[in-house]
Amino acid sequence: MVKFKLIVSDPTTGKSSASEIEGSRAQALIGRSLGEVIDGSALGIGQGKFLISGGCDRNGIPMRGDVHGSVKKHIVLSSGPGFRRTRHGERRRKLVRGKMISDETFQVNFTSRKETEVERKEPSEQKAAAPAAKAPIEAPKPVKEKTREKARPKKAARKVAKKGR
Repeated sequence: MVKFKLIVSDPTTGKSSASEIEGSRAQALIGRSLGEVIDGSALGIGQGKFLISGGCDRNGIPMRGDVHGSVKKHIVLSSGPGFRRTRHGERRRKLVRGKMISDETFQVNFTSRKETEVERKEPSEQKAAAPAAKAPIEAPKPVKEKTREKARPKKAARKVAKKGR
């Protein structure tokens, strides 16, 4: 039996909520990948659309969108999920999981999405709609020149006298 912990974040309020699903609801998530938009009523987490934004397995190995499948792989990372650099330009080989949700996935992160009027319109309506008038192009602002500071005279280096010569 598949069981997932769901974390749903709302970017407008900055709040998140956790819940657990199992059985047929959880089965609906298997095979989905990061970046997909899902209807929340199918999962029982609320009305509206939700974006799959991340996840991890029981051991805490994070999912990455640039690794295909649901396998664990060692890849060289320089930024992003699964890597926190300690110095500038650092790269390191780390273990990450692919972007597909499988039965080995433990936690799935969602971000709530608000439908805009553009998303609600059908594609045929978007093409038929007249493009909005373009805003007039503004002239570039003049760049202020930097004032040069007066050069400071260099101090004369003292020669140290050697003793005994």
